Amino acid sequence: MGETHQLSDLQLGLLRILWDRGEATALEVHTALVEQDRGLAPTTVSTMLSRLEKKGTITHRAEGRQFIYRSLVSEVEVRRSMLSRVTDYFFGGDVGALVSHLVEGKGVDPDDVARLQQLLAERSGEAEEDDDA
Repeated sequence: MGETHQLSDLQLGLLRILWDRGEATALEVHTALVEQDRGLAPTTVSTMLSRLEKKGTITHRAEGRQFIYRSLVSEVEVRRSMLSRVTDYFFGGDVGALVSHLVEGKGVDPDDVARLQQLLAERSGEAEEDDDA
């Protein structure tokens, strides 16, 4: 599956800011977090950005005395990695059990059911094409 990305809520929050903006300084990330009512000290934000960089999740470039950060991983990659971990940990890798849990645990409206059926039909069609090749 590739590299695994297991991140805390705060780390995900920082990454979401970078995903939305493309790149940002530590001060810009801090300001965005304050706007989200996350009262963190600027030094905490800088520390968290440094940790994400050590993990290989983000990088920076220097512009004058400021570091400008950007993500090295996409939201899709992180989502896939984290969901895979949840599926393995809580459902023994059984994707069907995960989907069943999601469908049974929430009020799923008819539009969601139709979308799931469409996705499954498309996926089933892909599997048949792979079998024919």
